[in-house]
Amino acid sequence: MSRRQIGAKTKAKINKVAALADRAGTAGEQQAAEAALERLERAVAPAPSGPAAAGSHLTDATIRRLEPPSSGNRIHWDGEPAGYGVRVTAAGSKAFVFNYRVKGSGQERRITIGGFPNWTTAAARAEAKRLRRLVDGGADPRGEFEDQKAAPTVAALINRFERDYLPRKRPSTIRAYKGMLDLHIRPYFGKHTKVSDVAYADIDKLHRKVTATGSTYVANRSIAVCSKMFSLAIQWQMRTDNPCRGIERNAEAKRRRYLSGEELARLTAALTAHPARQFANIVWMLLLTGARKGEVLSMKWADVTLANDRAVWSKPGSTTKQRTDHIVPLSAPAVALLKGIKARGEYVFPSDGETGHVADIQKAWVRLCKTAVISGVRIHDLRHSFASQLVSSGASLPLIGALLGHSSPSTTARYAHLFDDPQRAAVEKLGEIVGNANGDRHDRQA
Repeated sequence: MSRRQIGAKTKAKINKVAALADRAGTAGEQQAAEAALERLERAVAPAPSGPAAAGSHLTDATIRRLEPPSSGNRIHWDGEPAGYGVRVTAAGSKAFVFNYRVKGSGQERRITIGGFPNWTTAAARAEAKRLRRLVDGGADPRGEFEDQKAAPTVAALINRFERDYLPRKRPSTIRAYKGMLDLHIRPYFGKHTKVSDVAYADIDKLHRKVTATGSTYVANRSIAVCSKMFSLAIQWQMRTDNPCRGIERNAEAKRRRYLSGEELARLTAALTAHPARQFANIVWMLLLTGARKGEVLSMKWADVTLANDRAVWSKPGSTTKQRTDHIVPLSAPAVALLKGIKARGEYVFPSDGETGHVADIQKAWVRLCKTAVISGVRIHDLRHSFASQLVSSGASLPLIGALLGHSSPSTTARYAHLFDDPQRAAVEKLGEIVGNANGDRHDRQA
């Protein structure tokens, strides 16, 4: 057998014993395998640059014996696969690396696989082989990793959503959206979730999680906010699809809460005696105009004309839900109310500060309802009650829609059921007339 054949045979034994050393079980087995490996390595020839010279087979044992360089770092190449080695720093830190060139561009890149001894040579070699297969297939693992690292996170998407989109919404909408973002959406996705990684299952899980708290409506609204965010993410080129599509929402029953005659009487009595006149005036204006809370709170003197025969309130589109100007007539009681308010600045209902208007009346509203012995009525239900009073007075649905500022007839159609009582009364009255006429005919025939 030639010397060359003996060398090849010995190298094959070295590789075999190195593999055994990598996966040796007990300390005794590890020591015996390392001793055998050293004997075989000496039998071939001592490497000129140490136990981990270029082309040598790295093992846990040889890596432990590697001395740190005097400065910087030094890489000891294994060669199986090509580009696989271990880097040793002057501080004594050791980590497995993989070098490769990108197909096409020829750009050289390096990936740190992991530190030793947390990573064994066997595990690091297996990972290096996996990376080599990817590179040989035309992939760029390091480039893909950097692209993924630089990809926008959901946290960044939320920040941009709040900065670029929310300021265009009404103040009440901004508060509602921020509440859902801070309470549910932001904590769910955390700081590191990538926009491109969010899937349908993630959104569905968020919906079910919020629903489980008992907030079925909020769960639906949270998904609506997410859907808008991811639609904008498509426009902002953060991803190509919306993962919120197809999410089954919770069933919602439309509220039909109106103040009864007795409740309205108790509420107006409580308002008359209320010590906070500005709050009471706000509620009066809600009752008299059917306007939305945000519209009344941001009401400006410049938008009000109080001429007795042409008293109107011109709501600017920036304060209305439909985003269009809305002009409504003011009744005599509404005019009297406004004339009785002493103007303090541009807003009819200014805040306690130097600028701005009253931002919220929820706590005062809860106390008012308690005083008036009314339960289950929201501030927005005053708008529904305004519509119900119009129906009772014989107003048509188109007229009610115009007064409320509805942009779609279908929105006003929710009040159609209130016509039942007036219609029934009209039918009964007609029946009485027809019935009396029919009775007179029978009397004449008799």
